[in-house]
Amino acid sequence: MPTIRRRLIGALASVLLAAIAPALQAQSPLTIIVPAGPGSAPDIIARLIGDELRVRLGQPTVVDNRVGAGGIVAVMATRASTSADTLLLAQAAVVTVTPLTYRAAKYDLDVDMEPVVVVADTPMMFVANPAGGPNTLTEAIAIGRTRPGSMVLSSPSRGSIPHLVAELLAQSAGASVNIVPMTASAQSLQAVIGGDAMVAVDGIAPLLPMVKAGRVRALAVTSPRTLPGLEAFPLARDTVPGLEATGWFMLFARKGTPAARVRQLNEAVNAALASPEVVRKLAATANYPVGGSVGDARVFLAREKKRWASAVQQAGMKPE
Repeated sequence: MPTIRRRLIGALASVLLAAIAPALQAQSPLTIIVPAGPGSAPDIIARLIGDELRVRLGQPTVVDNRVGAGGIVAVMATRASTSADTLLLAQAAVVTVTPLTYRAAKYDLDVDMEPVVVVADTPMMFVANPAGGPNTLTEAIAIGRTRPGSMVLSSPSRGSIPHLVAELLAQSAGASVNIVPMTASAQSLQAVIGGDAMVAVDGIAPLLPMVKAGRVRALAVTSPRTLPGLEAFPLARDTVPGLEATGWFMLFARKGTPAARVRQLNEAVNAALASPEVVRKLAATANYPVGGSVGDARVFLAREKKRWASAVQQAGMKPE
């Protein structure tokens, strides 16, 4: 009898384990590595998407901030992870510019990882000192053409998307622009507020409050179309044809992640981006949903790599 009882208990335990195994597996954490600190735009978006994936996939999510070396630390941490549930949420410069401007960046995310989806993007904005700066982007370009070197344009750090947008403006408009990359957005903004620079360029998030407060004058937005909430601002493309550029955030899975899993992640993010509540939360941080298929993400990435490689080359930037 004891033997029979033990066999019955063993059989019952096996049945119970088989029944709860999927639930246990579903509870393994999904880690999203972010190459930026807490409170930054990539961090905010990673946490927003992480919350959505937790609900839609039934997995707890963890955001792991890995700051340093232009994003190299985060990329290497993702590649070194042995967990199949490790993702990377990276901003445009980390994906397309860092590999061209850092000697230590031995990666190509188009090859080394699996692109999942472009989550969101945000346009850049040109602003001017309201007292001594130009009134329009056309006027700013005219100053650069007629008074070479006098048009000082500040931007965040060297190799950032705003810095390269400044380079694109000078190249596309044929203007002589004295571009001065600062160490951070706050310093770039202060330079134009204080009159040390005529114009500054940055993502719209840190600039909109200053525009609304009258501390800087908005000249143009670099989005390809007029976006909700930005209807009052001219498009840069209407002054300089082709001057369209956005910062963006893309989700990657580790190399070798099964295609079915990549599609599952893609579909979950797309479902989240269709939610009015998620759209509202993104808009609150001056970001706009993108989404699309895995194939769309690959096409987008190839196009953006080509665009920013050309900008880096024309700016004469060399790896450091």
